Amino acid sequence: MRLFDSMTREVRELRPVEGDTFRFYCCGPTVYGPAHIGNFRTFVMNDVLRRVLEVGGTKTYHVRNITDVDDKTIRDSEAAGETLKAFTGRWLAQFHDDCEKLNCLPPHLEPSAVEHIPQQIQMIEELVAKGHAYAPGDGSVYFKISSFPEYGKLSRLDTRELDLGKTQSERAGELADEYEKDSISDFVLWKGKRDGDGDNFWDSSWGPGRPGWHLECSAMIREYLGDTFDLHSGGEDLAFPHHENEIAQSQCCCGGQFALHWFHGAHLLVNGKKMSKSAGTVFTIADLEAKGFTAGEVRYELLSAYYRKQANFTLESLHAKREALGKLAKVEAELRAKVGESEVPAYQDLLGLASFGVFAEAWSKLENDLNTAAAIGALFTGIKTAATKEDWLGLHGILAALGLVLPVLEEDGELDIPENVRALAEARWAARSAKDWAKSDELRDALKDLGWVAKDGREGYELERL
Repeated sequence: MRLFDSMTREVRELRPVEGDTFRFYCCGPTVYGPAHIGNFRTFVMNDVLRRVLEVGGTKTYHVRNITDVDDKTIRDSEAAGETLKAFTGRWLAQFHDDCEKLNCLPPHLEPSAVEHIPQQIQMIEELVAKGHAYAPGDGSVYFKISSFPEYGKLSRLDTRELDLGKTQSERAGELADEYEKDSISDFVLWKGKRDGDGDNFWDSSWGPGRPGWHLECSAMIREYLGDTFDLHSGGEDLAFPHHENEIAQSQCCCGGQFALHWFHGAHLLVNGKKMSKSAGTVFTIADLEAKGFTAGEVRYELLSAYYRKQANFTLESLHAKREALGKLAKVEAELRAKVGESEVPAYQDLLGLASFGVFAEAWSKLENDLNTAAAIGALFTGIKTAATKEDWLGLHGILAALGLVLPVLEEDGELDIPENVRALAEARWAARSAKDWAKSDELRDALKDLGWVAKDGREGYELERL
C-alpha cells in the first residue's frame, strides 16, 4: 500500500519498521460532548486505512487514545457538577456507541490520559534534566522550543513566526491547551493548579496540577509504541500545534525518529461551508438518525470524497447514498444466488484475499493513496459485469475494506423500510382517510424529509424512495 506522507509531501510505501505488524497511532476524541461528523471523517478514514492493510494481508496494531483531562473536560465537568471520571465516562460510552454504528473496528488499545499521569510526569522530568524544558516558578513547566531546531518541519512553520522568549507575566496564552499560530511561544508541559480546576489535579515536584494536552499523546505513544513507530494520524487541524509539539517532546526526550509516516485528512464542510453551531450544521450521529438516516449511510457519505480533499456534506447527498447502498444490496443478493452461496463471508475470512476479480481496479485505487472516491466509482463499474464466485468474493473484499454494510433486503428483494417511515406513512393514510388534509400534508412533508414518498391508490398506498 502507498500513502501520502504529510512530512515529506510524497506518496510513500507503507512497510512495518519492525516484524510483520504495522503499528500506528490515531489521536482520539476529547470526551466532553458528542463527536460530530467532522470528527468521524478522521476516525472513519483511519478505520479504512487499517482495513485496507488487513484485507491486503498486513497485520496491524492500532492505538487510539482518549483525552479525558484537558481544559474542556475540566471546565464542563465542573459546570455539570460531576466528577471528571463520571463526566468523561458518559461521553466515552456515547463515542463507542457511535463508532459501533459506523462499523469502525475497535482499536487494539485505547489508553486514556488520566491513566498515564505518572508516565507524563516522568517524561517532563527527563525533558527538564536534558535542558529542553524549564519551570519558572509559577507552578507550571514549559517546553523550550529554541532547544529543538527542527520545530515546525511538519507544518512548514518558520520559527521566525514564533514569539519566543515571553516573560512570565505574558504566559497566559501559553497555558491554553489549544491556540492559534500567532499566539505561540514555549508551550506548557505541566499546568499548575488554577482556580476552577476543582479536584482535578495531581501532585508533582513542581506542585499540584495536570499535564498539558500535547504531552498526553507523546507519553502514551512512548509507553505502547516506543521511540519509533510506523504511522501517526489525525485531522489536518492537528498538524499544528499538536503534532509539532508531540514531535518536539518525543524526539528531545526519547531520541528516535518518532513517526515514520504522517497521515492527515482534510476538513469536512457542510453545505459548502465550515460547520457552525449557530447555523445548525454541526451534526452528530444522533442528529442524523433523528432525521431518518442511518449511520451506514453517513459512513458511505464520509468515504465518498478523497481524504486529501475537503468533502462537502449535505442532507440531500445522504438520500443518494441510501439509494446506492440499496442497489449494491440487490446486486450482491443476485450474485450470491448465482454462484450458489447462502451467506456472506465474515470480515476475518477476507483478510489476505488473493484476488478481487472484476473489482481489481477498485482495490488498486484503495492501495494507491486510499482513494475511496475512485474505488467506489470502480466498484459500481465492476458490478455491471460481475458473474463469478471470484467476483463475488472480490465485491465483499472491497466492501470489507470500505467498512460498508449493505442494508437487509425483504423476502421479495425490496429494501427493508425503516419502522419510523412505516409509522409516518400509516399515520398519513389514517389522516387522509379521515379527510384531515392539513395533517396529511404535514406527514407527507415529513416523509419527504426522510427521502420517501407515498403513492396513493384506492385501497392503500405504496412507499417509494425519492
